[in-house]
Amino acid sequence: MQEVYSYNQELFNRISPIADNLFKTNSLYLVKLKKWQMIEHLVELFGKFFPEEMRAIKEEDLTRRIDKILVLEAVSGTLNDLTPEQIKIFDEAVEGKLRE
Repeated sequence: MQEVYSYNQELFNRISPIADNLFKTNSLYLVKLKKWQMIEHLVELFGKFFPEEMRAIKEEDLTRRIDKILVLEAVSGTLNDLTPEQIKIFDEAVEGKLRE
């Protein structure tokens, strides 16, 4: 059990500064996401890797992966925030693109 805690702490120590930097540089994340909740989610996601696999991921690759996850999380509910009129405009624009 101590090994699981230790690995989770290792993941947190590695992921947290990356997430902090990404949140500082992307206002979308600040508006749409809760930083600590996302860090916990990222630790859980990356905790599915074996420790050796996780340690082999280079810092820039890990940053890129975390950034992609944050983007996905931030935009996943965007359509839910639209008014009915905005949804109609969006639907019409998509239909126009499909016909082209």
